[in-house]
Amino acid sequence: MTIRVLIADDQALVRAGIRMLVETQPDIEVAGEAEDGIAAVSEVTRSRPDVVLMDIRMPRMDGLEAARRIVALGPHPAKAPGSSPSWGCGTGPRR
Repeated sequence: MTIRVLIADDQALVRAGIRMLVETQPDIEVAGEAEDGIAAVSEVTRSRPDVVLMDIRMPRMDGLEAARRIVALGPHPAKAPGSSPSWGCGTGPRR
């Protein structure tokens, strides 16, 4: 099973670096990229990734509002930060 990841960050160099790291993993692929929250919401509806790696501070729409809108789209594969313990943001069980 391949995990499809959307990378959302306003800095192209950061997106490129994350893409390079993700592409080294045989079971993970980049489903798409977005330069701001508006593009991230649009890209999620187009590419339907399993996971979204999103910066919080971005122009036009920040990552928090984009995450709210992605979750509001209803049931689909993309996961918002905190919806899975693998995000490591303190919402899941401690390991």
